[in-house]
Amino acid sequence: MEPVKTIRIFIAAVAANISAFAVGTCLGWTSPVAPKLKAADPVDSPLDRPITTEEDAWISSLVALGALVAPFVAGPLADRIGRKWVLLSSSLFFVLAYILMMVASEVWILYVGRLIQGFGVGFVMTVQPMYVGEIATDAVRGATGSLMQLFIVSGLLYVYAIGPYVSYFALQWCCLVVPIVFTVVFFFMPESPYYYAGKGHKSDALNSLQFLRGQSADVVQDEMTIIQGEVEEAMANKGTVIDLIRNAGNRKALIISAGLIMFQQLSGINVVLFNSQSIFESANTGLDPAVATIIIGCVQVGSSGLTPIIADRLGRKVILLISAFGMAVGLAALGAFFYVQQAIGDASNITWLPVPALVVFNIVYCIGFGPLPWAVLGEMFPANVKSIASSIVASTCWILGFVVTRWYPALDALGSYYAFWLFGIFCVVAFFFTLFVVMETKGLSLQQIQDRLNGKRSN
Repeated sequence: MEPVKTIRIFIAAVAANISAFAVGTCLGWTSPVAPKLKAADPVDSPLDRPITTEEDAWISSLVALGALVAPFVAGPLADRIGRKWVLLSSSLFFVLAYILMMVASEVWILYVGRLIQGFGVGFVMTVQPMYVGEIATDAVRGATGSLMQLFIVSGLLYVYAIGPYVSYFALQWCCLVVPIVFTVVFFFMPESPYYYAGKGHKSDALNSLQFLRGQSADVVQDEMTIIQGEVEEAMANKGTVIDLIRNAGNRKALIISAGLIMFQQLSGINVVLFNSQSIFESANTGLDPAVATIIIGCVQVGSSGLTPIIADRLGRKVILLISAFGMAVGLAALGAFFYVQQAIGDASNITWLPVPALVVFNIVYCIGFGPLPWAVLGEMFPANVKSIASSIVASTCWILGFVVTRWYPALDALGSYYAFWLFGIFCVVAFFFTLFVVMETKGLSLQQIQDRLNGKRSN
């Protein structure tokens, strides 16, 4: 029997994840750009004056607001025109946003650009897990699903490493290149066989599966029959929001997926990603804030590279438990530093603490709560409600992302330690949520996952 050519699945998954790299450039953009925009002498800024703290908060948070709205368009479009074309369309938003950043002469143009970036981010975060979850075999779905985080943090490192050392306008050009590369590469990848099966295009679905498995039509026919059966059974009762809530298995999947995404955002990750350089400037560690931020970016990339290797060995649940515990420890240490610095007034003996605290936080986030909630989302729902569920969960992510990034400056003004200790408490709650609510999906087929969610025993 012909073996599955796993390399082909990874090629398609990597091509899809270049869009996640573009997401990373959007999320990391404010870290090197905010100091340029806030500089008293705006020599390296498109504006003729420094931005205010309020304007800085809006520039940081508007990407989340755009990403909040986008899933309700991207989800239905994924069912109508296909996962591939929705992902490709995200490039239009990214390109337009960076062009606006180049020509921005007023703050409101930056607001619009960040909002449009958010639309692109929302398209990718909604549809990419769907696509990658559907093209993978059961054996590698955890690994391919975890690639998203690796590519997001690679995009972050890209802007962290380039941004402080090039002009504002040069950085926009560097970011603009990424969605163009994605469009060129991903254009040649196949559409999801599940999408084709749902549309009744059986020959297209078979061709897609042949490409992805590297096998002959006769060999993939059995898997095609399974896919067709699963899709037809699911589509026989076209799902609505009511079906998502009424069915016990769907309800449990929604609680797990939305819960994991909720705790991902309440860990304060976007505060760290958007404000890394500013956090290190406040900490006054003696290390160049730009260099400290690059170190964090390298740590994120290195640790994210571990998840595809260990996700299908240790299992999702064990990794998530380790991640929640480690994040709580890192945030507690960071909060303790700022408490000593801001409330007591002398942190000179522990200036070394912020860097290792954020290193620990980022390592465990990037192996667990960064990638795995999205991987779990891609495999938890049947085809008839998958797009609806993905839209709801992705919007949950960005509602909380907006709230946290928009009002972090107000909490930070009271004392940075309040913010980081609050995030740490949420991570403790995430640990117990994972322990008692989250279901392990390691090594299970999509149908076996559905059986377990619905309380059925599967062989």
